[in-house]
Amino acid sequence: MTFHPRFDNSYARLPERFFARVPPTVVPAPRLLRLTRPLASELGLEPEWLSGPDGLDMLAGRGGAAGSEPLAAAYAGHQFGNFVPQLGDGRAVLLGEVVDAGGRRRDIQLKGSGPTPFSRRGDGRAALGPVLREYVVSEAMAALGIPTTRSLAAVATGDIVLRETPLPGAVLTRVAASHIRVGTFQFFAARGDLDGLRRLADHAIARHYPEASDAALPYRAFLDGVVARQANLVASWLLVGFVHGVMNTDNMAVSGETIDYGPCAFLDAYDPATVFSSIDAGGRYAYGNQPRIAQWNLARLAETLLPLFSDDEKAAIAGAESSLAAFAPLFTDAYHAGLRRKLGLRTEGEGDKELAGELLTAMTANEADFTNTFRALAGAAEGEDGPARDLFIDPTAFDRWAEKWRRRLAAEPPWPGRAADMRAASPAFIPRNHRVEAMIAAAVERDDLQPFEDLLAVLARPYDDQPENARFADPPEPHERVIRTFCGT
Repeated sequence: MTFHPRFDNSYARLPERFFARVPPTVVPAPRLLRLTRPLASELGLEPEWLSGPDGLDMLAGRGGAAGSEPLAAAYAGHQFGNFVPQLGDGRAVLLGEVVDAGGRRRDIQLKGSGPTPFSRRGDGRAALGPVLREYVVSEAMAALGIPTTRSLAAVATGDIVLRETPLPGAVLTRVAASHIRVGTFQFFAARGDLDGLRRLADHAIARHYPEASDAALPYRAFLDGVVARQANLVASWLLVGFVHGVMNTDNMAVSGETIDYGPCAFLDAYDPATVFSSIDAGGRYAYGNQPRIAQWNLARLAETLLPLFSDDEKAAIAGAESSLAAFAPLFTDAYHAGLRRKLGLRTEGEGDKELAGELLTAMTANEADFTNTFRALAGAAEGEDGPARDLFIDPTAFDRWAEKWRRRLAAEPPWPGRAADMRAASPAFIPRNHRVEAMIAAAVERDDLQPFEDLLAVLARPYDDQPENARFADPPEPHERVIRTFCGT
């Protein structure tokens, strides 16, 4: 069929120093592995065309995208606390932007599409495993209701990527509100490029925070908006047990979406000190550290914006500090509101934070599964304690806590829908790390994509009980536990 994507590339209209114009590298034998058809329709991209030869050419970087203006964006970033003045898209090419059915501007980017001027001696490729990991986890996050980039398609390239071992190559088509990062602002600030910084801020405001343009202090309003979105985003991560794994400033999008699913993972047994990433030796990005690191990253963004706030340095710093000070209460309010929903509390009462904290402490001491404990509380609210208490090494620890919890529930008016609302706040299914690893092994070692499809199907309905898929909610057996995850590069 004949179809032409309607690209409108606002980022490509910025000055040339914002990016490098570079086409994707042609791959030898592309094969479509998966297409998120509802997302394609939402973007105004005809699914049947995308599944055909011309669409496959676009998704593989071989052409077929008339109107696109491929580019690799420039950015800098703090990586594990160390500043690198130039990073950039080293293995990704932004094909262009489309305006979706809801009037929202969306980036379409190929990840793993070959080297760019920012590759830093890398091959610019992606192996199949990391592509499938990002596909599964980003789509699961979307189904969980968490702001995230999306995965439109995965394409096998037909070539081999050399990592520790030779691996099959693949390209992920990623969709984002934009790919503007904290590190993008750092790139211009590090060069003293005030004009570039202002153009970038104006672009980000127009794209993501148009209300800020009418504020008395638009750049301060922009920072306020980013702070608020990040506070809510990180709270939502913690409420489902998500560990990003590599919260560098170049991996924080100013849009407020989760971006860059590298060594990410989800908690099994609850422990706030949990670290999965093999490159996070010091635990900088541990599960419980994520709010603190988000605020640290936002402080780096604020530093870049100071020249735009005011010519008076003291006034500029005071404004930035005021914006940053809002993060902690915003995060705390969002996080504890989420915990109250998970505990079945409709009202806010004195001692609620302590009640939630006591449960989490008991879960840590008893190695209780995070997802299954909160899901089982819905049954406990209906009088079925067994499934919840059985998750604790010492079930009496749950009993002692549950006695306090029930007294708190009794202080609220009767609420017939409590258990249903609790289940709507606590998923039954997450991308269990051992399931993700097994899915990747099947695809890479046996070219078997059925586990990938099965996992996607279950995770598309994370809040439904799905008794026929109950095994996907099971925690790993000791020999299945994943304690280290790896970055795809």
